Amino acid sequence: ALPICLQEKVHVSEGLSLKFKQQHEALSAQLQVVYEHRSRLERSLQKERGEHKKTKEDFLVYKLEAQESLNKEKQDALNRYGALSSQHKILKNQHEDVKKQLVELQDEHNALKLQNRKMVEGHNQRYSQLQQEIGRA
Repeated sequence: ALPICLQEKVHVSEGLSLKFKQQHEALSAQLQVVYEHRSRLERSLQKERGEHKKTKEDFLVYKLEAQESLNKEKQDALNRYGALSSQHKILKNQHEDVKKQLVELQDEHNALKLQNRKMVEGHNQRYSQLQQEIGRA
């Protein structure tokens, strides 16, 4: 048989061993919970990263399409402006031509009116002259 002192040491050692074993099991269980939680967080993070990447790609596509649409609208507006500007120049030149023609026609009209007045005066004088000659005869 073992001496009492040694028996006590064995008994104490067995108690400590049991205590450490229980602590080890408790820590292992806690560690398992931590690992599972970490695993869920990593999966969640991967999912979030995937969604973020998809959202970013969708936004880049949207941005590109919006930019292309804006560029097309800008080009269309510039083309319309160019066409209207050309049309305006043509109409402005036509307007100037019509104004010149109007002035020329007014001048011609005034000249014809003057010529007509002179002719009427001349005819009236000739008519008066003829009447006087008829009256004398």
